[in-house]
Amino acid sequence: MAALGGVAISVLLGPNPAAARSAGFEGSAPSCYITGGGGLEICREGSEAEGVLIAPAPCAFVRGVQILKLPRTEAPGPIQTVFQGQTPFASRREEPCPERRATDSRDGGSLRTGRTVEALVTTLPPSADRFWVDLPEERTKSRGWSEPTPSAEGIGPRDPIAIAGRDWAGEAYSYVFLLGQERVGVAAGQDEAQTGRRRGRRRAEPDEAGPGPADVRRRVQIEARTLDFQSFEIRTRSADGYGLSWTPFQAGTGRGRSNPPSPAPVMDEAGKPVASACTAPAFETHGLAGSISIVERTYHYVYTDVLPEDCGLAPEKRRTALYLRTAQDLSGPKVWSVAKKLAGPLPPGSLVRVARAKGMQRWAVSYTCQRPANAPGGPVADICLQYTADMSLDGIGTLKLYADPVEAGRSPAYLGLRSGGDGSGRFDRSAHFWMTDAQGNLDTPSIYPNKAGFLTWLDRLAPTASGRDTSSLYGRPVYWATWTVRRTDAQ
Repeated sequence: MAALGGVAISVLLGPNPAAARSAGFEGSAPSCYITGGGGLEICREGSEAEGVLIAPAPCAFVRGVQILKLPRTEAPGPIQTVFQGQTPFASRREEPCPERRATDSRDGGSLRTGRTVEALVTTLPPSADRFWVDLPEERTKSRGWSEPTPSAEGIGPRDPIAIAGRDWAGEAYSYVFLLGQERVGVAAGQDEAQTGRRRGRRRAEPDEAGPGPADVRRRVQIEARTLDFQSFEIRTRSADGYGLSWTPFQAGTGRGRSNPPSPAPVMDEAGKPVASACTAPAFETHGLAGSISIVERTYHYVYTDVLPEDCGLAPEKRRTALYLRTAQDLSGPKVWSVAKKLAGPLPPGSLVRVARAKGMQRWAVSYTCQRPANAPGGPVADICLQYTADMSLDGIGTLKLYADPVEAGRSPAYLGLRSGGDGSGRFDRSAHFWMTDAQGNLDTPSIYPNKAGFLTWLDRLAPTASGRDTSSLYGRPVYWATWTVRRTDAQ
């Protein structure tokens, strides 16, 4: 199922990136830009590696791949891969893998993990579902295969972020923060642009319209913990609605199976759930996706969310901002601080990851972007990367992530990725993540010791392994790439 590729690329790294970019063709001289307050350079040259991490089967997908480098060689180390996958079929019968599409907003709510070694990190390891929503199946005779249909509420884990517990205090648990969705009421007279389905555009995750306008939801953060990345306990609320407990997840076993645990939203120090600012139709919710990094025994959760003043706009037009929450202990009843805005406005649908850079006292900031119109290949989707001058959190907010107008999402700080695309010059670099150490900070596999990072991303436009284009999510390949950064005074 997984395929290893070795496509040549060019990237070296390094804010004021605009002046340093070369206007030459991608295969010619390196195209460089300056970052890190002028002290670092990232260049795109032919020595950088890219490849295919996995080309999933037509009934499966992979997105948001975080590769976790653990400080141990025995299980669950040395490498754990954590990502979001499809909801398993409810049937236990042996059936061929069908072409599949997301027709229920909870389909695509499975946390998957897999263990591997560093020498094989460029291929997705064998993985298994760890927890999910049980979706019943409906026999569709005309198609001859099962398709998920709406069911009772349950866990719908998306966008996982794995992070160590307080290992400096002897804690053995690792934690995974995920995004669930909770249904909310539709206000009387709410504008159709907020609750209806708009046609003629690609949605963020799904392949078909889900439930109707009444199915309005918001994202909430949920939490799980594990000792081995195989068995997970879900943070749940007690029957009286006040107490919290950790409930083991156990897969259903057919008729009469118990309902999955209902996760409790993660709370902040003000006693409020960590939830997205705006509601939206189930397939169009945004917010809370990001990263968690431990620096000086403090957890830094950096994520994007919709600007509250844009909640009245159609979901695809809502601008976002970058926010920070911190924590000292992930097991307490109130985990995160209240949100602090770091930067914004950012374009609608932006995804930003932040971590301490490998071997430096700087923050690395990766984000979805479009190349400038005059860049090689034109204004196509790419992944941009900048470094701060130091470890000041305010430095993240001073980075100019996008050129004006911000809504266009263009930046000269693009990596120049080459893998993927539909063959006609269009690319979709979605749900990117990277390799981190157990504390969420940048690391690289031992096979690339001199690289500054190891990136993964999904391309929903790239051809599927089956050659079918039934879905924009299922069967689409995930890619990887490295990058290099150098000090400008080292030339």
